[in-house]
Amino acid sequence: MNEEKRHEAMEVVGKAYQLHMKGEVDQAIELYTESLEIEPTAEAYTFRGWAQSCNHDFDEAIADCHRAIDIDPEFGNPYNDIGAYYLELGQPDDAIPWLRMALKAKRYESYCFPQFNLGRAYEGLGQLDKALERYRSALNEDPRYVQAAKALERVKQKLEAANSMPMA
Repeated sequence: MNEEKRHEAMEVVGKAYQLHMKGEVDQAIELYTESLEIEPTAEAYTFRGWAQSCNHDFDEAIADCHRAIDIDPEFGNPYNDIGAYYLELGQPDDAIPWLRMALKAKRYESYCFPQFNLGRAYEGLGQLDKALERYRSALNEDPRYVQAAKALERVKQKLEAANSMPMA
């Protein structure tokens, strides 16, 4: 990989990301694509997939994440994202292996996300004890992760309600 081209491509990814965060998703997709034309990177494919998921194009989002993994199998984001897309599609069983791979990835800054998403998968499958464990792990990774804290409380309440129900 040409370092100069990679640097140029990543600058375009940065501009695309800024547009993405402003809600200008279609323009961001165009810039992510422009970045890929300069030099294909795992980051550009992953973030373009994320932008496509904002348009509910989960098939393309998943395909881009696979392209990212092909370029850099150590980059954790695309594994988590594939899992998250399967969750959005109502397929928690399909999500779990991808989320587990995200936790094993060597290059990943936010392990709290696959932990949280595993919690979502287990909660969706009715495996509340496993969900509770994963939400706790997400909070251990990032104590300020508000969604994980809310999910943890929600599952605790579900478990308390289930344990207080009289046996038939």
